[in-house]
Amino acid sequence: MPNTDLWSFALACYARPGVEDACLELQAGGADVCLLLCAAWLQARGIGCNAPRRQRLTRLAMPWQRQVVQPLRQLRQAWRPCADEDATLQPLREKLKALELEAERALLVKLQEASQAWPPGPESAQWLAQLRPAGDCRAALEILRHAAQQTQLALLGD
Repeated sequence: MPNTDLWSFALACYARPGVEDACLELQAGGADVCLLLCAAWLQARGIGCNAPRRQRLTRLAMPWQRQVVQPLRQLRQAWRPCADEDATLQPLREKLKALELEAERALLVKLQEASQAWPPGPESAQWLAQLRPAGDCRAALEILRHAAQQTQLALLGD
């Protein structure tokens, strides 16, 4: 199976119908969307899921989300009302958004580097279920799972 990089997979998956809304719902429920996109990538590639692997990815993602991505997102969101009233703030807010996206890309690179040598194995279908947030998010996870499968199939065809 071709080894499509996680960033390309994430962009292609996120662009599929319903995925953006599903990811925003999951994020609102406390999920790390980058970690879930990595889980979807691993699941679509048949990589075995186990506790040490999940813990490694979580330990890698949590500090980056907390210290880098979330502060950028919070500032960008806090500026939204002001940017609606002050046109000079809007370009700065867009730069923040681009920086937030670049921080997410850096996290996806870190997650890929941590997992790229993992072989296919049993329990590969458990990635999303094991890394899901608390609460009822089954519908959003199913949208992400289905989109990940379709993305992987499309990338295999390229």
